[in-house]
Amino acid sequence: MHPATCLRHLSLGLLLAFAGTAQAFEECQINLSEPLVDLGLMSRLAQSDSAPQRLLGERRLSLTFTCPQAQDLSLFYRGTAASAQRLQFTPNGSYAIEVGNAVLDGRAVELGLLPGAGQAPVSSASVLEWRPDHGIAPLQQGTVLQGKTLALQLTLRAWADPAATQVRDATTWEVSGMMYHSTSGRYRDLTLRAHFAPTACQPTLSDQGVVDYGTLYAKDLSATHETPLPTRTVRLSVTCDAPARFGLRMKDNRDGSATGGTDETAYGLDLDASNNKIGRFYLTIDPAEFSADSLSTLYRTDSTSNGAAWSSSTARQIPMAANSLMGFTDKTGVTTGPLAIQVLTGTMRIKTYLAPIQSLDLRDVVRINGSGTLEIIYL
Repeated sequence: MHPATCLRHLSLGLLLAFAGTAQAFEECQINLSEPLVDLGLMSRLAQSDSAPQRLLGERRLSLTFTCPQAQDLSLFYRGTAASAQRLQFTPNGSYAIEVGNAVLDGRAVELGLLPGAGQAPVSSASVLEWRPDHGIAPLQQGTVLQGKTLALQLTLRAWADPAATQVRDATTWEVSGMMYHSTSGRYRDLTLRAHFAPTACQPTLSDQGVVDYGTLYAKDLSATHETPLPTRTVRLSVTCDAPARFGLRMKDNRDGSATGGTDETAYGLDLDASNNKIGRFYLTIDPAEFSADSLSTLYRTDSTSNGAAWSSSTARQIPMAANSLMGFTDKTGVTTGPLAIQVLTGTMRIKTYLAPIQSLDLRDVVRINGSGTLEIIYL
């Protein structure tokens, strides 16, 4: 049994040192879009290859630091180091924070990596890895810039030793780090959490889940209307040690970049160099194209309450929604939720739409960079 592990960092000495100057900067604010990043429930068999570490997930966050008067807006991160590049996610895992899309007072800037407050940057780029106990600062030609508002996009990735995820009891990992401004004393905690289940179901996707549309040319796409791309298919298989009740949930790793409004069934294709939305894709599951164990027919059932209640099971094919669970049962018109299944196989259909070409920045290659994570939620 691997007991749940929880690490928290109490930077009392640091906060006391800042107490004398905090009052003068009390209007400065650090805002983080998601201070608690929950990677969800992991299966211990989700990785079957020989890779030394398993990617637990990827999340994108936004960070904004605002002060009433222009000043050095360098931000530092304090957390336990796992290596020179990564931070410790309990003794059995690690995580990294990638920082990019820096905007200072409305204009895009480069970033510098600072080894300490007031020190010269050791590297600079448009995208940087936020190293333990290092700072991130807006930069121009090697000089740290001052300003009132700094907006950053953070991409958080976490990894684990596969052996550590093979738990006999439900286990939760949790660790916290702190983003802080050394001059004003302002800080914001970031907590990372992951859950590991004893049930062992392994999902696999054909072509490793990659849908490649190849090279598309602007002359072949509509300038004023969306361009639908050919429907592609991906084979999904879920294999469990024993029959298990589970639901499927789709997580949009490019959340907020989908065109077409706030449709929860639309997943983003990322942004171009000028932060324009590239398009969206839908993932549709038709129960008729799935089979499970020795069941003759499958019907889909959905839950918008994280499994507390389920829709009446149906043979309808509809796109998966980001905030819903989807499962299978062998009876139509029931609201009892998914049936216990050991082996599930079927075909998922991907439909993609590109934004009108006139709305995109074509001065450079535009890369379709949609990314989603299909999660197994044990019930």
